Amino acid sequence: MATPGNLGSSVLASKTKTKKKHFVAQKVKLFRASDPLLSVLMWGVNHSINELSHVQIPVMLMPDDFKAYSKIKVDNHLFNKENMPSHFKFKEYCPMVFRNLRERFGIDDQDFQNSLTRSAPLPNDSQARSGARFHTSYDKRYVIKTITSEDVAEMHNILKKYHQGSTVAREASDKEKAKELPTLKDNDFINEGQKIYIDDNNKKVFLEKLKKDVEFLAQLKLMDYSLLVGIHDVERAEQEEVECEENDGEEEGESDGAHPVGTPPDSPGNTLNSSPPLAPGEFDPNIDVYGIKCHENAPRKEVYFMAIIDILTHYDAKKKAAHAAKTVKHGAGAEISTVNPEQYSKRFLDFIGHILT
Repeated sequence: MATPGNLGSSVLASKTKTKKKHFVAQKVKLFRASDPLLSVLMWGVNHSINELSHVQIPVMLMPDDFKAYSKIKVDNHLFNKENMPSHFKFKEYCPMVFRNLRERFGIDDQDFQNSLTRSAPLPNDSQARSGARFHTSYDKRYVIKTITSEDVAEMHNILKKYHQGSTVAREASDKEKAKELPTLKDNDFINEGQKIYIDDNNKKVFLEKLKKDVEFLAQLKLMDYSLLVGIHDVERAEQEEVECEENDGEEEGESDGAHPVGTPPDSPGNTLNSSPPLAPGEFDPNIDVYGIKCHENAPRKEVYFMAIIDILTHYDAKKKAAHAAKTVKHGAGAEISTVNPEQYSKRFLDFIGHILT
């Protein structure tokens, strides 16, 4: 039988065991390299990719994304202080932009992380005239080069033009574009010269409504919403209607002579909903409240249905839940520039105004 003293010792031993497990778990994060700078690089890349994995891909990149940076002090690694000195800081420039560039070049973030953190980068004997040092990732996929602060400044100057299409970050895949009715995205509107052809009056009314909605969303600190645009091709609808009528006629000609079941002459069906059918491209504005017809000079006869969707991304919620690269501090000593809902709403309205003509 255990005495009270023995019982107290058992509880103390149990607590001590738990603490030991806690310290052992931290060592999984060790990044060993002969050069402390490389250890910090490995740790920083690992930290950055992990943080970005929790961040929703934005509808469009903002001007501040090309100025943003995250900075975090390497701390709580005293057990590895020879390889991971705590006085280092890891600073990453334009994390959202470079994630988008990796995506465009078909580079998976997890593979990128593994290439630079699974094993220490290898030194390269070649050296630039500027004195820059080179390293190669252990799997030979990436070259790492040290650059000067002047080089960093120049990178900021050219990054927006290099990115090409920085106002948006999405386009439909080739597989999606091959579909009969594809869902196209922001870049597709720009790349294909697509416009929404509505007259001045409809444009004014629509933009006024849109502005009020967007201002309301900004007041609620909501962002990352999109404008869903449905395009009804009137000529295609007319052609499909003709084909359907021809097919129906062929089926009737092949019938076995049975009398069709019709509506009796005195049926209410002959008096209710007796308005004449609408021609292709026409609609009842009391029913299709979001429908807008194209103007007379449009290259194609179209009807547009437009509305804001995906309105539930809250600015403050992103801070608390995702540690977003643009919206939160990365722990003690971290600094990062942010994009706020007001700026998002302005960029959103500018883009929509650009595609209306």
